[in-house]
Amino acid sequence: MADIHELLLDVCLAGDEISSGATVKPYPNFNADDDAAILVRAVETKGVDEHTIIDILTRRSNAQRQDIAFAFQRKAKKPMEEVMNCALKEPLKSVILGLMKPPAKYDAQELKKAVKGLGTNEATLIEILCSRNNREIHEMSRAYQEAYKKDMISDIKGDTSGDFSKLLCILAKGNRPDSSNVEDQALIDADAKALFEATKLKKGMDVAKWISILTERHIPHLQRVFQRYNTYSPIKITESVKDDLSKDLKCNLVALVQCIQSKPEFFADKLTQIIKGDLKRDVLTRIMVCRSEIDLLNIRREFKKKTGKSLHQCIKVAAKDDYERVLLALCAGDD
Repeated sequence: MADIHELLLDVCLAGDEISSGATVKPYPNFNADDDAAILVRAVETKGVDEHTIIDILTRRSNAQRQDIAFAFQRKAKKPMEEVMNCALKEPLKSVILGLMKPPAKYDAQELKKAVKGLGTNEATLIEILCSRNNREIHEMSRAYQEAYKKDMISDIKGDTSGDFSKLLCILAKGNRPDSSNVEDQALIDADAKALFEATKLKKGMDVAKWISILTERHIPHLQRVFQRYNTYSPIKITESVKDDLSKDLKCNLVALVQCIQSKPEFFADKLTQIIKGDLKRDVLTRIMVCRSEIDLLNIRREFKKKTGKSLHQCIKVAAKDDYERVLLALCAGDD
């Protein structure tokens, strides 16, 4: 039992490294045994006390939730995830189970859902692989192998094709160079010019050149490249991606550029679909769960800039009952 607990903590990426952009942070004076006892009573209550479950788990960091799960199993003699799965109903269940998984395991689960079955969810593959850093990707790959006894990249390759598949598989290796404070002005200019010229070919966009530059350079360098790109092109770099590409490849390249420029802006852009009722519930759930300990506060601010509305108010309109309550708790404020 102790070995399992240690493994969970090793896989958990959140730990105490909580970002200043987080809406969920470690709870002060945390006591896992006390929380576990309250949660055991909440699920044993006739009718299940969903409010207590929400109030506790949305106010604890992921690392603290792993301690709660360990204490819960000691008291209830059953895994906490198994008990919650039986006690709760959708859509609240998906949020709570997502919060209980270490980030790498949750990412692996979401990626697996995107490649299994009859249809590939290309948008989910793009979102996850473009927005995770090297460490997150490596942890996800290990969690994927452990959970499904399959290689993550092999599954992606088997479910996608062409340049789209090539780009996803490169991203899934998590081999982007580490950031550097050294600015290579000559390379910045050369990369910006190469990206621009790659969009001007009569035979079509030079996708290989874009993939090479966007995956083989570190993030600060690429951010400067995108700024320099504006001196060559009258249009934004995201608008330079050609329509003659497949829809999936175009979306992938645009998403990758957006994530390099600003991940909060990328996720805020996805969340704007909530206003027209076009945002799928699983996407909303995943963003709120995954980003709550990273940059959800920054996403909220970008959302307000883009829409003139607060994410809090939009969730109140789009969700209801316990699903609304849990999402608002993760949102943690109105702007």
